[in-house]
Amino acid sequence: MKAEALFWRQCTEAVMADGSIDAQRLMELVIATYRGHESDYDIIERSAETLQRENQALKGNMSALNQAFDGQKRLFEIVLNNLPLGLSVFDAGQRLTLYNLRFPQLFGLTPEDVAAGATIAELIGKMRGNERTASKPVRQTARPSLAKTGSSSIRRREWLMHDGRIIQSVVTILSDGSSIAIHADITEDRKAAERISYLAHHDPLTGLPNRMYFREQVDTRLAQRKPHEQIALVHLNLDRFKSINNTIGVSVGDKILQQVAERIRASAGSENILARLGSDEFAILQTGKQQPRTVTALADQIRSELSEPFLNGEKQVTLSVSMGIAIAPENGGETDILLKNAGVALSHAKADGRKRERFFTGEMEAQMQLRHALEADLRAAVENEEFHLHYQPLYDLAERRICGFEALIRWNHPVRGRVPPMDFIPLAEEVGLIVDIGRWVLRRACRDAAQWPENIKVAVNVSAIQFSGSDLTQDVSEALAAAGLSPSRLELEITESVLMENLNEVLPILHALKDRGIHVSMDDFGTGYSSLSYLSSFPFDKIKIDKSFVNDIVDNKEAYAIMRAIILLGDALGMRVTVEGVETAAQLALLECEECDEIQGYHISPPRPVRDVPHLLCLPPKSGGATASPTLER
Repeated sequence: MKAEALFWRQCTEAVMADGSIDAQRLMELVIATYRGHESDYDIIERSAETLQRENQALKGNMSALNQAFDGQKRLFEIVLNNLPLGLSVFDAGQRLTLYNLRFPQLFGLTPEDVAAGATIAELIGKMRGNERTASKPVRQTARPSLAKTGSSSIRRREWLMHDGRIIQSVVTILSDGSSIAIHADITEDRKAAERISYLAHHDPLTGLPNRMYFREQVDTRLAQRKPHEQIALVHLNLDRFKSINNTIGVSVGDKILQQVAERIRASAGSENILARLGSDEFAILQTGKQQPRTVTALADQIRSELSEPFLNGEKQVTLSVSMGIAIAPENGGETDILLKNAGVALSHAKADGRKRERFFTGEMEAQMQLRHALEADLRAAVENEEFHLHYQPLYDLAERRICGFEALIRWNHPVRGRVPPMDFIPLAEEVGLIVDIGRWVLRRACRDAAQWPENIKVAVNVSAIQFSGSDLTQDVSEALAAAGLSPSRLELEITESVLMENLNEVLPILHALKDRGIHVSMDDFGTGYSSLSYLSSFPFDKIKIDKSFVNDIVDNKEAYAIMRAIILLGDALGMRVTVEGVETAAQLALLECEECDEIQGYHISPPRPVRDVPHLLCLPPKSGGATASPTLER
């Protein structure tokens, strides 16, 4: 109510009966009205004060929010511009609205190029590179180039820059047509992926395809083979490369393998597929040729190339190669079968003396099956100790008595009967069983010799594999200790191949054995190409002349001259000489004249079971009973 109207109402209420105004009454009404509204004024004043305080607080909050927003904005800019990835945002009209510093850096754009409002088309025209097209072969991935995510879609684009870098863009297209893109330099990642893919299919040493890639190629070629087309698979293996590698060192061996690969590559030509299967093994796949004539010519070419010496500084390294050949479809129409049959043929090439090639035949498969069966039986024989020893006397010509025995292993198979050592010893060496067999022979021979007279020694053959596949020094020590046999009564016989495998590794072992008083002799002397050089590498106690030199000494003066020269050589070096394979009195007579130290052979006695040793020791002395043939001049 307005103040005037309120006042007139109060005046009316203060009029007395005579029409005059009761001043006292009016004053009371005015004061009552004022007092009635006094509390409302207090409320208003308090509300005003509250509003003022809230307004001040709101201003403080707004200031804090502005500061926080500025901080977040600065943080966003820091993060955005320090991302290793490029970021760009385009509106529905394909105009640039937001980007970070990495975006123009990746694409070689200037600050002017990326001014607000620049279109995608304009930016692509200014980029220092081009988008890769689908015409370029790219390995397919599990992820598609266009993927849907809710109401948006994702596209992948790739750019090849002029400086060789590869930039990949992942673009998210929103439902309103705008887009957000992330850009990354994937150059190193792509190189790493390509390197991994390369290494997965290639040999890192030679750069040739590896076994896995070769199998893939064989699969493909066999699947594409025409009805009358023949495919030849050649499996190559360097002969005795392990011993050469051990002699010259692994690093030099690797360099030679690289040279081998280059020579084989040159011989195989670009039309054939060459691979390194591992170590010193290679393979060649030859298609579209007349077989077996063409593959034979290829094998001859490879053998000729590899026969040329390889240089190692001033030294020359000579290699030879064995090859196994299988031809599809005659020898198999599947990769596994063809590879297996080529490997079988290679095994026969090496068994036949190496340095040759062999074509797979059905008979080879049958022989391989027999070999596998023999290997299984041999493992069982080791497990069940089916072996026993025979002993062949060593006869001292000066003292005219048996001075020792050579331990020779025998195997009587429960079904096969007696298996010749030449049939199972090479197999045992190849599959690694010779270590267990050799350890057993050492123990049994020492145990048997401990029952003989003190002046009778025992000789045990040691394989090259026993030097690398076991602790030979420990095996010998344990055998001697278990038998209680003096080390001086044990003689270890090694062949030249033991030294060829790894001279640097073998010599310390031989010296350790010799220091213990064990005698060491070189067996089959003269059959290797470097026997003389090995005599200067180690002070052997004895050399054993192979029986091949003995056969014709009675009737052939050249053979006799060689024999006499070896005996004189041993005498000059202070080494005893044992001649093996003495089978006649005439041979014995000649050797007596030359003052040979020891002989061994059927003329004295064939190998006999251990139970016959006491009887052999009681036999009367042997004598040639004849003079040297007058036709032989000495």
